[in-house]
Amino acid sequence: MSINEEKVCGSSLRTAALIPRPVKQENRTGVFESDVVPGIAGDSFFNEEIALFSGQIAARFGEPTDKARIFCSKLNEGALAAEGYRLKIGTERIELAAATKEGMNNGLQSLRQLFLSGNTGDVFAKKCGGHFVIPCADIEDAPRYPWRGFMLDCSRHFYHVSFIKKLIDALSLHHINVFHWHLTDDQGWRLPVPEYPELTKTSAKRRDLRMQGEVYEGEGFYSEEEIRDIVAFASARHITVVPEVDLPGHTVSVLASYPELGCTGGPYQVEYRSGVFKDILCAGNDRIFDFAAAVFDSLVRLFPGKYIHIGGDEAPTERWKDCPRCQKRMAELGLTEPRQLQRWLTRRFVEMLAERGKSAIGWDEVLEGVDSGGPTALPDDLVVMYWRSWPEMDMKPLLDAASRGRSLIMTPCDHGAYLNFKQSSAPDSPGAGDKAITLRKTYAVPMAVPGMTPEQEKVVMGGQANIWAELIRCAKDAEYMIFPRFCALAEAFWTPQKLRDFDDFSTRLPVHQRRLDSLGFLQCREDFAT
Repeated sequence: MSINEEKVCGSSLRTAALIPRPVKQENRTGVFESDVVPGIAGDSFFNEEIALFSGQIAARFGEPTDKARIFCSKLNEGALAAEGYRLKIGTERIELAAATKEGMNNGLQSLRQLFLSGNTGDVFAKKCGGHFVIPCADIEDAPRYPWRGFMLDCSRHFYHVSFIKKLIDALSLHHINVFHWHLTDDQGWRLPVPEYPELTKTSAKRRDLRMQGEVYEGEGFYSEEEIRDIVAFASARHITVVPEVDLPGHTVSVLASYPELGCTGGPYQVEYRSGVFKDILCAGNDRIFDFAAAVFDSLVRLFPGKYIHIGGDEAPTERWKDCPRCQKRMAELGLTEPRQLQRWLTRRFVEMLAERGKSAIGWDEVLEGVDSGGPTALPDDLVVMYWRSWPEMDMKPLLDAASRGRSLIMTPCDHGAYLNFKQSSAPDSPGAGDKAITLRKTYAVPMAVPGMTPEQEKVVMGGQANIWAELIRCAKDAEYMIFPRFCALAEAFWTPQKLRDFDDFSTRLPVHQRRLDSLGFLQCREDFAT
C-alpha cells in the first residue's frame, strides 16, 4: 500500500470528509461497520428519494443483504431549512432526517459519499478491514444559496445523453440543484422546433476544416424523447434543467437555415470558428418574433422548470447600424442608440415567456444601453447572470440593478467559475485562455461584485460553474477540465463563507477524489491543481 493510499484510508476512518463541507459537523469516536450492504427504511414521504439512493448503492455494491440499519424520518416543516438535513451516524445505525424531499435527497447524497469512500473491499482492505467503514458523526447541514448551478455547452461540441446523465448524477452528489443546458450557439443548434425543421437538419452540424471533403464535427441534436428523459433523470435528483437558447446574438446557426431572419439576407453558414460574429437576428424584422414564439413553445413543452435562459450576451450592433429596417425600428421607438434595440428585444422576449408562465434569465449584457423607460425598461423579474470580469467591466449598471432588487447569479469567468480555462500556466496545460484558473483560485470564487453593499448582496441567488466546449471535443476531456475544480465551486455555493478554508478543503479532497474514481470520472491530479 502506498503512502497516499494509507493517507486516504486513514482519513476516511477518522472523519466524514464530505464535499461540500457541512454547516455543522461533530465527529464522534467509533465507526459504523458492516460486512454487507445494510438495508434502509423510512417515512413513505421519502419513498422516491430512498429508492434512488438504494438503486445507486445497489448498482455499486449490490443489493442489501442485511436488516435495515439506515432510517429516514420526516421533520415538521420549518424544522430545518428547505434543503437542509440532519445525519447521525452511530456504531449500530444511521439516522437521517429532513423536512423536505430536497433536504432528504441532499442528506442521502452525503451518505452516498460516505459509502463510496467507506467501502473497503478493494486495495484498502488489508489496511482497514471490513466491507463498509463509516466514521461516526453528527451532521446538520443546509445550503448557503438556493441557486447552485452547472452549465454544459452542448452547442460547440455535441455530448451524448449517457455522458449528460453521468454528469447530472455527479452534480447531485455535490448538492447542485440546477443544470443549465446551453443548447444553441453560432456553431450548432441542438433543440427540435417542429415549425423550423431546418434547425435540426442544417443548423445542427458544422464543417470540420481539419479534414478533407464534406466532413462534419459536433453533429447532432437532442430528440424530444431524449430531452424528456434527461429532464426526468435530473428531476429525480431534484435538479432543475434550465435550457438556454441564445438571442439575439450567437445565432449564425439559425441564419444558416433561415437567412431571412438576418439583416443582410446572407449567405450564412454554421460557424466552424470560435469568436463573436456580426451577423445576428434582425431587430427590425417582425418575423424573428414568430421564430422566438415557436422556440419558446418548444421549450415550454419540454422543460417544466420556472426559468428559461435567453442568452443576450455578445450581440454586436454593427449590422443594426447599417440595416434600414433596424434604423426604422429605432425611429419608431424613439431610440437613440443601437444598443437600446437589444434592451427592447430583451423586454419583448421576457414578456413572451411571461405569457407562457416562465421567467427569463440573461447574461449581464442585457443591462447595457440607456434605459429610457417604456420600450427599454427591463421587466423586474428578469434574472441577470453575471459572467464578465472586473475591473474591465463597468459595474454601475449591475450595481444599479442590484439596488433595485434585481436577482443576480454569480459566475465570473476570470475569477474561478469558468472550467474551460487552463488549470495552470504550464505550457502543456489543456484549456482556453492565457490566465490559469487554478483549484485554489476556483475555491476563492467571489459571490458578490466589488462595490456591493450588504443590502445589494442580498439579491445574489447563488452561483454557477460553466464549461464552454469550443476546445473540449469529448466527454473525457470535459471530465478532466471539470474535476476537481467543480468540487471547489460546489463548496463555495453551499458552505457558509466563514467555514470556507482551502487548506481544510485540500485535506478532504483526496478522499473525495477516490469517490469520483469509483464513479469513473477522469480528474486532473497534477501538482499544479492545488
